[in-house]
Amino acid sequence: MLEDIYKHTKEQMQKSLQALSKDFTTLRSGRVSISLVDHVRVEYYNTPTPLNQVASVIATDASTITITPWERGLLKDIERALQEANIGVNPSNDGENVKLFFPPMTMEQRKEIAKDAKAMGEKAKVAIRNVRQEANNQIKKLEKDKAISEDENKRALAEVQKYTDDFIKKIDEHTKAKEEEVLKV
Repeated sequence: MLEDIYKHTKEQMQKSLQALSKDFTTLRSGRVSISLVDHVRVEYYNTPTPLNQVASVIATDASTITITPWERGLLKDIERALQEANIGVNPSNDGENVKLFFPPMTMEQRKEIAKDAKAMGEKAKVAIRNVRQEANNQIKKLEKDKAISEDENKRALAEVQKYTDDFIKKIDEHTKAKEEEVLKV
């Protein structure tokens, strides 16, 4: 029973770490990334469709994203979706492509993004602690139901705490690396 709890706990903590990594891809660092437009949905036959399913999205250089729709009629819809997504720049439509030109970031913007990264890291830590709490409650219930002894309970709680400490450390490392990447000019 304890092994199942350990396994589930590790899986949930790993998912929190993966969610943090995914969140970090939405933050802009020195060069633009096409992940900045991952959340953009375009109206395609009255269905909100991910941008990358109706157009090719490429980063042509460090400050430009070019979006080429597969159907020419989607240019206006893509442009509108990008404006509504509020990604920080206005789309430029040249009749064939929609381009996003990102100006170089100021130090103030970099500090703000670093602050956002730190907040995302804190959110991930809370998620890890919630997983720990859930596991601890399951372990205490097992002891209460006399399924495990008091010593096994203490060992199990210590094991869960060890997992928690490991994942919190990984989150801190990820967050620090992202902050450094963002602040690097």
